[in-house]
Amino acid sequence: MSHSRIEGKKVLVTGGAGFIGSNLCGALLEQNNEVRCLDNLSTGKQANIDRLQAHANFEFQQGDIRNLSDCQMALKGVDYVLHQAALGSVPRSIDDPITSNEVNISGFLNMLYATKEAGLKRFVYAASSSTYGDHKALPKVEENIGRPLSPYAVTKYVNELYAQVFADLYGIEVIGLRYFNVFGPHQTPDGAYSAAIPKFIKAFMGHQSPVIHGDGTQSRDFTFIENVVQANQLAALTENPEAVNQVYNVAYGENTTLNELVQLLVELLGNFDPAIRSVEITYGPERVGDVKHSLASIDKAKRLLGYDPQYNLRQGLEKAIDWYWHSLQPAQ
Repeated sequence: MSHSRIEGKKVLVTGGAGFIGSNLCGALLEQNNEVRCLDNLSTGKQANIDRLQAHANFEFQQGDIRNLSDCQMALKGVDYVLHQAALGSVPRSIDDPITSNEVNISGFLNMLYATKEAGLKRFVYAASSSTYGDHKALPKVEENIGRPLSPYAVTKYVNELYAQVFADLYGIEVIGLRYFNVFGPHQTPDGAYSAAIPKFIKAFMGHQSPVIHGDGTQSRDFTFIENVVQANQLAALTENPEAVNQVYNVAYGENTTLNELVQLLVELLGNFDPAIRSVEITYGPERVGDVKHSLASIDKAKRLLGYDPQYNLRQGLEKAIDWYWHSLQPAQ
């Protein structure tokens, strides 16, 4: 496939010390690019970029997308921008809507404006499946969204509106990637707002009972990080005029209930430690603002971008668990 890998370019990854951003940085460095990472380390972690900092083509700029000058500095001399910086998490946005708004809307606008001013032609950004809100239909199709159910969802929808307005007014090309429940190496299991998969893996490894909110029948389209890395590069490189100024679902296109997820985790982790097979599961109250079911149609990304996700849930979990097993174990 031509035009599916960025090679020999200078790429800015905002939020590059985060889970998704650091995986993007790593892949781009392996593909012979110069990579600049902009991160304020509020949710991104120094540990995620320690392995990258030894690389001659890696540059870390500690800065904040809420400062326009930081955005302008980060964009100097780059060929591509992959904007991942945001305050994730629905519960976090419910607890603190003000900061989520400042980072995800004002910060996004700064990046978009600085990209336009720098004369860069294209802006690829992380959108979110939370934008579907209370829209009931499955699978989720890009054109049909409901009302947002959380401040986080509002911020990610506003990003899409701003991006489209910038495309219309200033002629900049924008592509939004609506991520669905991304998981993989370097995703933290720690903290109040960590995602289900790393949290469950860590609990099982410690023979602790993972807590499922609700009855476990809620379902998600879990998406391995490598699929997301592929989608970002396709979006940055596409020469299909129909493909720009669009948003795309980035997912695998299959949904799994949390109960099924836990069964699969027990099976795979049990290969490392048979005692994990007898850990009990705890069920807690449902979480406010959560969407019950999530499943993406990935037809649009396949058709216009050539997106072809290589990892299903099981294949992704095998790689992720191998990483967690070796990185979460205490040193012997």
